[in-house]
Amino acid sequence: MAQLLVRQLDDDVKQRLQERAAKHGVSMEEEVRMILRATVLKDDGQEFGLGTRIAELFRDIPGNDEPLPEFPRQPFKPVDFGE
Repeated sequence: MAQLLVRQLDDDVKQRLQERAAKHGVSMEEEVRMILRATVLKDDGQEFGLGTRIAELFRDIPGNDEPLPEFPRQPFKPVDFGE
């Protein structure tokens, strides 16, 4: 297994990592591994829509298991308020 040393990490970033690790019940080192794994392994060059990105922000909330429906990828018709 490889090792990685990160220098000049902001104190607030380190603090947030520690808090996040405590919330997940793991060490800070394991939390960083999980973040790197999730970020690097899912990065396949595919762009995601706004709904998918919003869902990703809230995916760690307990009880938030409902999938969001996918909308067709077509331009939306603008609303005409002059009618």
